[in-house]
Amino acid sequence: MTISIQPTATTAPLSSTAFAATSRYSGLPVLTLTTPDGHDVPYVARRMLPPTAGFAVLQTYAVTQGERLDNITARFLGDPEQFWRLCDSNGALRPDDLTARIGRVLRITLPAGVPGA
Repeated sequence: MTISIQPTATTAPLSSTAFAATSRYSGLPVLTLTTPDGHDVPYVARRMLPPTAGFAVLQTYAVTQGERLDNITARFLGDPEQFWRLCDSNGALRPDDLTARIGRVLRITLPAGVPGA
């Protein structure tokens, strides 16, 4: 038996303001999924990667052996929790893809939509 669950765009107890302005989820709509038994389950709408062309490159960096993305992010952006900004600017869905290959060149950019100097 297949059960179809359809999301509805209603306001849920969880709000998009529950996320800090620096969060990748900030500003995304909160939707509600109603299960067959009538329970409402709030969730954040899917976040799509922005086009990489919308980022102004400040510099590039080649990954070395054993590096972690959080450490690279802390070095260049000052906050290891902002790793998602490097994912966005390098078109990576999976953060580990950015450090999987030694020598991969990462684009260190301004936030999306901020014009370069």
